Amino acid sequence: MKKIMFGRKESGPSLNSSAVPPPAYTIDRYSSYYPMNHKNRGKAIIFTHAVFAVPNVKLPAREGSEVDCKALTESLERLGFDVDLYRDKRLKDILHITEKVSLMDHSSSDCLLVAVLTHGDEGEIIYAHDCPYQISSVWTQFTGDRCPTLIGKPKIFIIQACRGNELDQGVKVEKDGVARYSIPTHADFLFAFATIPGFMSFRNTRNGSWFIREFCNELNENGQRYDLLTLLTFVVQKVAYGYESIAPNTPEYHLKKQTPCIVSMLTRLLLFNYV
Repeated sequence: MKKIMFGRKESGPSLNSSAVPPPAYTIDRYSSYYPMNHKNRGKAIIFTHAVFAVPNVKLPAREGSEVDCKALTESLERLGFDVDLYRDKRLKDILHITEKVSLMDHSSSDCLLVAVLTHGDEGEIIYAHDCPYQISSVWTQFTGDRCPTLIGKPKIFIIQACRGNELDQGVKVEKDGVARYSIPTHADFLFAFATIPGFMSFRNTRNGSWFIREFCNELNENGQRYDLLTLLTFVVQKVAYGYESIAPNTPEYHLKKQTPCIVSMLTRLLLFNYV
């Protein structure tokens, strides 16, 4: 993996600057910001998969995944999350864990975050230790009808996995709680995928995956300065412009690119400004 020198000078305002609009800490229908002043930041669940035993499917070990786990855990704990890390779980264990979390009382929490680091395939398929499954089997456990204490609160899903076998060749660019109102069941979710549908994502055995590395960098450097969608926009920027694969011995994987994909149903800005 070759990392192209690319950076963004951080000259933005400090947390206490009046240039950063203060969040609205009332649950008003049209509040601009999610209230982030609850007693707890919230649960962060990380499912990481390094080895697999899927019948009739040969999946290589995910070398470098431990680098992602360490970086992501440290970044989330720095922002005040209560992090639970699970390694190489079977699907039934994953669903049991997520169901248990969905039944918890999240009234005193700001939000929820679930990260899955694994292999993936087309059609929103990702892999547990023992079998493939749909991402929706996890996130639908946290919809408003199934997890009422997270209604109106952000539910963030970070998916580090391939979404197919296509490779991005790249193109050369020349440098020139108060008001009462109804909330849709599927509101307030955010999904951050390592790559777009149909394409592969890249991982370095020493430095971890491109996506998780830059996501953690943004959380560490600007996690309390910018809202989450802005942070993820810069993650997309850094991965898209700052990386390309180096594999001269396997030309089909050489000098390839990657673009993360963000899907948001958030209804407010999410700023981690209180820890």
